[in-house]
This record gives sequence, structure tokens and C-alpha cells, in this order.
Amino acid sequence: MNTKRWTYRKTLSQQQQEQANALAKSINVNPFLGQLLLQRGINNFEEAKAFFRPSLEQLHNPFLMKDMDKAVERLLQAFEKQEKIIIYGDYDVDGATSVSVFYGFLKKYYSRLEYYIPDRYIEGYGVSSQGIDYAEANGFTLIVTLDCGIKSADKVAEAKRRGIDFIICDHHRPDSNLPPAVAVLDPKREACPYPYKELTGCGVGFKLLQALCQQGFGEETELMEQLDLLVVSIAADIVHITGENRILAAFGLKELNKRKRVGLNALIEIAGLRNELDITNVVFGLAPRINAAGRIAHAKEAVRLLLCQDKAEAEDFAQEINKHNSDRRTFDTSITDEALNMIRDDNWLLNASSTVLYKEDWHKGVVGIVASRCIEHFYRPTIILTNSHGKAAGSARSVPGFDVYEAIEACSDLLEQFGGHTFAAGLSLPVDNVAAFRVRFNEIVSQRLLPEQLTPLVDIDMDLDLNAITGRFYNILKQMAPFGPENMTPIFASHNVRMSGTPTIMKEKHLKFEVFQTTSPGSTPFTAIGFGMAEFYPKLVKGQPFSIAYTIEENTFRDKTTLQLYLKDLKWED
Repeated sequence: MNTKRWTYRKTLSQQQQEQANALAKSINVNPFLGQLLLQRGINNFEEAKAFFRPSLEQLHNPFLMKDMDKAVERLLQAFEKQEKIIIYGDYDVDGATSVSVFYGFLKKYYSRLEYYIPDRYIEGYGVSSQGIDYAEANGFTLIVTLDCGIKSADKVAEAKRRGIDFIICDHHRPDSNLPPAVAVLDPKREACPYPYKELTGCGVGFKLLQALCQQGFGEETELMEQLDLLVVSIAADIVHITGENRILAAFGLKELNKRKRVGLNALIEIAGLRNELDITNVVFGLAPRINAAGRIAHAKEAVRLLLCQDKAEAEDFAQEINKHNSDRRTFDTSITDEALNMIRDDNWLLNASSTVLYKEDWHKGVVGIVASRCIEHFYRPTIILTNSHGKAAGSARSVPGFDVYEAIEACSDLLEQFGGHTFAAGLSLPVDNVAAFRVRFNEIVSQRLLPEQLTPLVDIDMDLDLNAITGRFYNILKQMAPFGPENMTPIFASHNVRMSGTPTIMKEKHLKFEVFQTTSPGSTPFTAIGFGMAEFYPKLVKGQPFSIAYTIEENTFRDKTTLQLYLKDLKWED
């Protein structure tokens, strides 16, 4: 029943604890909050002020990025010569928002623009031959890629031979062989001095637009109105929400909650998001719907919605995209069931350190989602492949602490193409290589994966006394948002707690009960909610003290707001 591994993100030394207490005192907060801040790299009053009061003035100079001067010079030259320009994006959320930001902003100042997004199933990921053919046939002489292109050296070289220049805006790990573009903007490229490395593809495109504004082309105040789309890319791409991303996300959420963009507003309405939006709403409410356009139909539909300025038209687009999302969920459920049964029916797969599955008729648009679903059941690095134009193509997902990109790279001789990040990647290979790849990948994972990484993790920030949880404590906690990777919602652990009254099972799988700490008799109990934790009921009713891991959330019911504990796990002493 209880197989989760509790770890603490960072244990402070005695000296650090004293520093945390001093920090808490300097900003007049609870010592627990001082410890939380220190754990997140905030060491003094000035850093705390910058953290709690992010400012657009804290954004880095875009010209610190390698090749930014070349990119700006080439664009200004194109504007002056009235060249035709293609804004070329990937088909996921980051790509769709990148194109919408870049095209939507430039279109106000320059008309000889088109946007182009490759078809996921016909053209595949990255710069395509079809895209270059289209550019040449229609007289385009410059292509700006967004969220792709860093792995397309051969295609960029071919375009160059045909008289078409490229500016690459990407954030994926580059190969040693960079594309022969006029400019390659990627903070992860070698020797790039840009201080922040975790921008999304949309973020890199945004920095190019910011640089243009600084050179007198476009108004930076108007550019900041595009932050509602940029925060969608940050949330959906699961990048670090630290440093520059955190500033962009914070102001992006403010812009998003103004609900001025007609297309996004139609999507917000159809997703049933009534309250103020946060990163979680974007990840689970908006991103899947935007993604569904590229997965089920064509990502151009998502861009059309995001750029739409007519309310009735936007509502029609949103309805269509919502239908794609419903279809995606149907595919997702049926393929996940099939994949799980394949693992259960195969002893080798069942006992392996990884999962690699291939079936030729699976829908390519949902294989990444299916990989994530499989990890929920079999907690290990997972790759789901299907047939795409005679090749096995698909997506990889990983578990915390394991670099799946590097593991795939170690099998590169068996692959045709691959790219991605530490925890998520895409790849393609000859169908005949799938069996050999499955064995090799599993060998690599077995060698590199630590045994404890095969157990789901509860990453706890610190132990907390329940009586420390007050309205003021929570209000300051809220100001640490927006939360996301590297600045996650704090998870606390409290020990020697008991249940007050009788627990309730909701919808046959969720648990709800009152909890208090035995070390604080007479204190007001908190309501604790455990989603999917009904299995703990028999042990809970025995009345023994236990420990809980949880986040703190507000709950409003009949105009009354209270604090509740949302459980991550429960543990009893053996």
C-alpha cells in the first residue's frame, strides 16, 4: 500500500538555520518561511525583495544572447528590403504560442509575413523539406524558426543553397554541429553567455522581439501584452519557474487574468475556468486543449484561435479544439489500457528497468501522454512508439533524477532522429531496430538508474507543526507563486498526528477526515483531503498516530474560505 519514498529537498546546517532565522526576522515572517526561502536560494533581504516583488526591469538584456545582434540585423535588413518572411513553429503548445506571439506582434508593424507549422504526421518534427519547398515556391527569403530548428542542420543547409536564410530560435539541447543559419539563438548552445538557460522556445522568440524593440522597431509596452501567451508556454513546457521565467510567468498570469485576448478567453470559458488562473489551471485546463489541435488535427487551428480577434469566431474555434481534446482523451484512455496490458502480459517487460512499447496503429498524437500514464503504473523511464511513414516514432518520459535524453543518446546508432530534454524526448528509428533498441535502452537504464529512483517520490520541503499554519502564514506562502519546477508548491510533513472523528470515503476512492497534532492538544483540527487514498481507510480507523505529507490550499464553500491539507501520502511507524 505505502511504497512512496519520502525525501527532504534540502536539510539546513546549524549555520544555515541561523541564517534562515535572521532572514525571517529581516522580512518579518515565520521562521519556517525563512527556511523555505533559504532552501530556494534566497539568502538575504534584497534577494527576498526581488523574489516577492518581481519586476520586468529584472529581465536580462536580450543582446547578451549569442548571435542576437546578427538576428536583429538580418530582420531589420529584411524589413528594409520588403522581403517575405516565414514564422516557422513547432506543433506543440510552446510552438503554437511562439508563433502567435512572434507573428501577432510583428504583423502590427510589417505585413509581408506568413506563419507555417509542419503537419505532425506528414512532415514530422523540426524543419521539413515541404516547408522549404513552400518557402522557395512562394518567394520567401527568410525563415525564423521558433521552438525547433536546432537539430535541422541538413535542412537549413539545403535552404541556404536555395537562397533562403534562417534565424533559429530554440531552447533544446544542440548537437555539436549547429545549423548554418544567419543566427542561432539558443541559451543552451556552447559559449552562449546568456545568464538564464531555461527559457522556452516562446521565451527565446520573445527575447528577439525585445531586442528589436530596443533597436526602435516596435513598442516594448505592446510586446509585454504578449506575456499572456508566454506564460502558457512556460506552464505547458514544464520548464524551471525560476529567475527570468518566474518574472515572465508572474506578469504573464497578470496579463492572462485580464482576459483581453479573445481566443484565449474562449478557451478559458469552454474549459470552465471561472476563478483567477494560476500555473496549474494553465497546465491542466488550457495546455491540453491547445496541444490537442496538433495531436488530432493541425496545430494551425490553435494559432488561428490564439490570434483570433472576433468573439463569435473564437467561440467556434474553441468548440472545435475542445472536440479534438475529447477525441484525444478517448485515444489516450484506450491506448493506455492496451499498453498496460502489453506490459502485464510480458514477463520480460514486467521485470525490466524501463518500458519500450511499439504498436503500429497507435495514434502518434497521444504517445507522450500514454508514456506518462504508464509511469503512473510502472514507475520507470518509458518510451511509447508507433508507426509513422514506415518508421517507429514516439515519445519518451522519465522519472525524477534520471536523464532520459542521455540514455537515448547512448543508443543513437540505432536511431534516425532524436531530441528533447532531461525528462522528455522524441525519437524515430527503423521499425526493424525496435527490438534491439528496447534491449539496449534497458541496459543503459539498468546501469544508470539508482534503485530508489524506481520508487515514487514525495519531495518534502520541511517538517511543520500544524499550529504554525495560520492565515498570515498561507498568505505569504501564496506570494512565493508562481509555482513550478525548481520552485514547486511547498510540501510539508507533520508527525504524531491523529484523526479527529470518523473518516469519509468520497466517490469510492477519495478520503476526507479531520486531523490534529498530538503535541498541540486543544488546537483546531484541519480538514485533510486524500485523492485516490481510500485504501488507507482501514488503517486510519485503528486510531494509531501517523505522519502526513501535504500541501496547504484554500477551500471556499458557501462564501466561507478555510485552509485545508491536500495529502500526498500517509505513513505509520512500523
